Amino acid sequence: MIDFMRYKIVYFSLSLAVILPGLFSLIRFGLRPGIDFTGGSRLEVKFISGERPKLLEIRESLPKDFGTATVQLVGEETVIVKTMTITKEQAQAIKDGLATKFGEVEEVLFETVGPIVGKELLQKTVVGVSLAAGLIMLYVMYRFNELKYGVCAILAMLHDSLILLGSFSLLGHFYGTEVDGLFVTAVLTVLSFSVHDTIVVYDRIRESRKKHPKEDFVNLVNVAVGETLGRSVNNSMTIIFMLLALLLLGGETIRWFVLALLLGTITGTYSSPFTAVPLLVVWEKWLGRQK
Repeated sequence: MIDFMRYKIVYFSLSLAVILPGLFSLIRFGLRPGIDFTGGSRLEVKFISGERPKLLEIRESLPKDFGTATVQLVGEETVIVKTMTITKEQAQAIKDGLATKFGEVEEVLFETVGPIVGKELLQKTVVGVSLAAGLIMLYVMYRFNELKYGVCAILAMLHDSLILLGSFSLLGHFYGTEVDGLFVTAVLTVLSFSVHDTIVVYDRIRESRKKHPKEDFVNLVNVAVGETLGRSVNNSMTIIFMLLALLLLGGETIRWFVLALLLGTITGTYSSPFTAVPLLVVWEKWLGRQK
């Protein structure tokens, strides 16, 4: 039997080493919100003819009175312009400018999100994540009839969330990556994936404890982790391979969404046996000393 819990300090240290840079970035720089949260306009156009321009050339062709605009080149034919709220006439002016300099263009999408809608979405996001975390904790506590299982599962979810948020804070600072509604979807998906593996391990620990009530708790935990680790890794690898394919071939519009899911899958697979379970062991030992 492998003594997994012997190295719990190593697991905690590794988690801190990954979390702390992202946490510093979150405090120092925060996340870079997209127009879903801040409000603004998004114009997507496709080049039909002419020479395919470079990103810098596109930026220089935009009108100077539209404020700070984010320009994203998708492949060789499509450009996405995100800017402050503009009218259809102003969007047409952007298209005319691109057409004059680079040849015929075709509008793919033009949408505007008001600041009130963006603020409501941000509030709903915070409420949604908090509600999901609270309900998951209550469910785990109910299923296992002990507070420690629910709290440790939520701490493991917090571990995964901090890594994901910190990573996108760093990406936003260095590469201009924005978070939008798809990112919220990815965060909620990661939370559910993380707690799924945790419940599988916890359930095996509970079953072993019922069968061997006098056995040392750490030994039961080591056996449970050993029995479930292979299955968890195999399941996660099938998801990781699919997400890698999407990341490489899925295109620019879903790239950051897929990356968020990929990071969440990796951290969720790690946190269940190496964060949630060691936290449970620490809690159990603390209760033993209290008695």
